[in-house]
Amino acid sequence: MTIVLVIDDEPLICDLLRIVLGRHGYEVHTASSGREGIESFRELRPRFTFLDLRLPDMNGMEVLKKIRQVDPHGAVMILTAAASENSEQQARDLGVTDFLIKGLPVEALLGAVQQTTRGLADAAAPTSTGAAGTRIGAGTTEHSILIVDDEQAIRYWLTHALTERGHRVRAAQDGSSALAQVEFEQPDLVVLDMHMPGMSGVELIRRLRAQKYTGRSMMLTGSHEERLMKEVLDLGGVDVVSKAADPERIILAIEARLALT
Repeated sequence: MTIVLVIDDEPLICDLLRIVLGRHGYEVHTASSGREGIESFRELRPRFTFLDLRLPDMNGMEVLKKIRQVDPHGAVMILTAAASENSEQQARDLGVTDFLIKGLPVEALLGAVQQTTRGLADAAAPTSTGAAGTRIGAGTTEHSILIVDDEQAIRYWLTHALTERGHRVRAAQDGSSALAQVEFEQPDLVVLDMHMPGMSGVELIRRLRAQKYTGRSMMLTGSHEERLMKEVLDLGGVDVVSKAADPERIILAIEARLALT
């Protein structure tokens, strides 16, 4: 089995890569720091390594140099949220296979791994152009998503961001509209606000399940009131994501949930 090592301190990214690559027959190991990543690389000698440039204990470029001391020709793909012309040039001088800007879906990463497996010389060409690389965002497997939120700005942003990633997105401003849309067509994932006028997110999930909805659910919340959180947890099978989280992390959480469908 082909071994892949992911060196990244973001658990969501590690979990998502483990799910998607694991489903395609890769054995995925993760490390959350540079030192752990170097030790894992020495021990595992992975066929592919995904490396974040920003790690809690050391710069990713230093990790790359240590990796090159162990294996001068191993396939290493930089996966970073912050890139510069200088950092990309440094990485390419050290022989990286690809330089990718974080921004899911991860099917683009899977494609890069598969291309390298086939031994194509231009494996990274479709996803690396210009000094700052290319944001991953094409070639996703289409999922259907329903966004339920009484805030128009949230509905618009999520619809736009997820549509750009190749998903089919519908939106509803309240629970009643959501129930009608699900009755017409069941989505793979419902992303809903916890606090909405007329019908709360918790009540909406109960009604959806009574309506025989079989997809997955994710709750967005700006509040961590203990009573409400307990109600959500008592429902079971519902992810909870804070609206205060970085926008990319919200999208990442949605992609991670979709990977489980």
